[in-house]
Amino acid sequence: MIIDPTDLEPRERSRLMTNTVLPRPIAWVSTMDRQGNLNVAPFSYFTVACTDPVTLLFCTSIPVTTGNKKDTLHNIEEVPEFVVNITNEETAEAMNLTATVLPREQSEFEWAGLTPAPSRTIQAPRVAEAPVSFECKLQRIVMVNDQPGGGAVVFGEVQLVHIRDDIYNDGAFQLEAFNPIGRLGGIDYVRVTDTFPMKRVPPPSGK
Repeated sequence: MIIDPTDLEPRERSRLMTNTVLPRPIAWVSTMDRQGNLNVAPFSYFTVACTDPVTLLFCTSIPVTTGNKKDTLHNIEEVPEFVVNITNEETAEAMNLTATVLPREQSEFEWAGLTPAPSRTIQAPRVAEAPVSFECKLQRIVMVNDQPGGGAVVFGEVQLVHIRDDIYNDGAFQLEAFNPIGRLGGIDYVRVTDTFPMKRVPPPSGK
């Protein structure tokens, strides 16, 4: 089967991408607006941009249903910083609650029973319950399309990383203590319970 995405309705295009590009890590982004109102929301279009400087990126859509920017993007435009928290099995239900669309002035921290913990280099708080958090200052926003169904890519330079002690100890990372999760299509998620190693194959000698 060959599909031309321009032939699909917006909802079908979304289903195509979220059911084929997977599993996806989840950026649990906490922000603050100019008045000090707090927001936290999950974004599964998320990855590392580079490591010099350490830079993360996530994408926020312009929902077809509203045609408006999400609160996270509004907040970052007002206060150019944010925290990328990483969710895991223990925080999955709280993360899911923060995906609920609330009035802009209502905090998802309160809605989901989460604790805003002070950051050290920025004003926006991190999620205390998250096993890993990256304090970021905005590097740039690239608006791909500001119309419904479009979206923006948000780049943040990492200032400081918070990692729970049982996850990172003496230079070693403990995956079983981390218990990260990933996003699949629809309402499905995945646990990291089955891994396998593959060493990189060196190039043929003489090349």
